[in-house]
Amino acid sequence: MTPTGLLLIDKPEGPSSHDVIAVIRRELGLRRAGHTGTLDPFASGLLLVCVGWATRLVEYFHVLPKVYEAAILLGERRDTDDRTGVVVARSDAWRSIDRDRFASALAEFDGVSEQRPPDYSARKVGGLRAYRAARAGAPLQLEPSTIAVSDMCLLSWDPPRARIALTVSTGTYIRAIARDLGERLACHAHLEALRRIRIGTFDVCDASSGADLAEAAAGIVTPLDAVSWLQRRELDPEELASVLVGRPIRVGAPSQPPRPVATLDTASLPTALHADGQLVAIGMADGEWLKPSKVFHAA
Repeated sequence: MTPTGLLLIDKPEGPSSHDVIAVIRRELGLRRAGHTGTLDPFASGLLLVCVGWATRLVEYFHVLPKVYEAAILLGERRDTDDRTGVVVARSDAWRSIDRDRFASALAEFDGVSEQRPPDYSARKVGGLRAYRAARAGAPLQLEPSTIAVSDMCLLSWDPPRARIALTVSTGTYIRAIARDLGERLACHAHLEALRRIRIGTFDVCDASSGADLAEAAAGIVTPLDAVSWLQRRELDPEELASVLVGRPIRVGAPSQPPRPVATLDTASLPTALHADGQLVAIGMADGEWLKPSKVFHAA
């Protein structure tokens, strides 16, 4: 039977997220598998992979905050803003920076702000990927994006290296934070290492290694539990019949509150509609009605 649900994978440094997906498809005999948010090849940590018809749930993960641990190297600016790039500037100004000054600069990134994406990113301008233009020697003018950062803290200080932890919204580039931190301290900096610890309610401690897919498949999260941060609404037989043909139902009382996620307003999110312990559809509130936006019975 083809597995359907969510796999928690602890991606090692080296392979790309696409490489991990390709291995999962091949080893588990799957046609449908997709991650909910990429990790650069040099980064490690939690990669959430939807498999089977649960790939239709990927879009609902984008609201989840992500927790990272990162190592920043002061004194060098690289064209990619991380260790994989070419050094474009160096400075010894980091030698005059102490722990308190670094921590103070770090704290300034907490909150909502505008961030300029890295030149080597997947952002598009006029259909052209930024990294392709950068490789061709003609970096694009990328518009800043609104990001949210919280729980920023300094884990260790061993100049010119520092380890930090932070929680960020989707679309935040940690390497751009390293770059901007170097600019703020006037000493240059880049991201030396990155590990994703948590995505919403899912923790890397519960993940399997990419080399042990049998373990990952055995611990697959059901589609209903995969969207545990959404409110749940259990359907009675009449409501189930309506939802399966795309008809709206009354909002009604939730059958189970969502699992709390820091910084996330669950009240504004869709509702998971279920029956007999199975996810049936995702419903969008419209006044007194819940309108099925996706129905999974025939998936």
